[in-house]
Amino acid sequence: MTCNWDWRARFYDLREASSFRRGPAKAALFADMDGEVLFEAAGTGADFTAFPPGMAITAIDISDEMLRRAAKRGQTYAGTLRLLKADALDLPFPDGSFDTAVTSCTMCSVPDPVRALQEMHRVLRPEGRLLMFEHVRSRQCLLAWMLDLMTLWTRRTGTAMNRDTLANVRTAGFRITDVQSVYLDIILAVRAVKAPAESPGPAPLGNGFLQ
Repeated sequence: MTCNWDWRARFYDLREASSFRRGPAKAALFADMDGEVLFEAAGTGADFTAFPPGMAITAIDISDEMLRRAAKRGQTYAGTLRLLKADALDLPFPDGSFDTAVTSCTMCSVPDPVRALQEMHRVLRPEGRLLMFEHVRSRQCLLAWMLDLMTLWTRRTGTAMNRDTLANVRTAGFRITDVQSVYLDIILAVRAVKAPAESPGPAPLGNGFLQ
């Protein structure tokens, strides 16, 4: 798996060109970072320009080549940015290490998204925040079918376009507090908190729909 991402690092910025176009939407979400921050799947560092200044951020990735490229972009960040090789499915941090966990188009690519979310839940402090900018499966039948079809191809490179990420977030023990549409109901900005075991329920989308 690591070697696959090392190879993809050479073409990652071309594939992620849309990340630059969606920079303002990401910056609005990332503005809610607080305290000690964990950023999962740093990639080549394309999202670093959307980080608010002055934060203490630990950014992880499973790929040495991704981290090598990200290090160049990280040098210009106006805050503390530590890059670390780590697996999202087995985070090398003690329980309650962070105040905020952040993902950006990550839960469509990790092999076991529920486990990755459970690991973030574990390393967050009580009432810690989860901020997610993610691809999800549409609730509209035609779009959902198209994403299912696309996933037959994209899964070969490790990306599933049709995951029910919001359900996975709740399964991992988070309470969703806000969901905003960035593009239709396919790309979402999600805010959640580490919830007590007894509580979560559905959260309204920014347009008033329930997800």
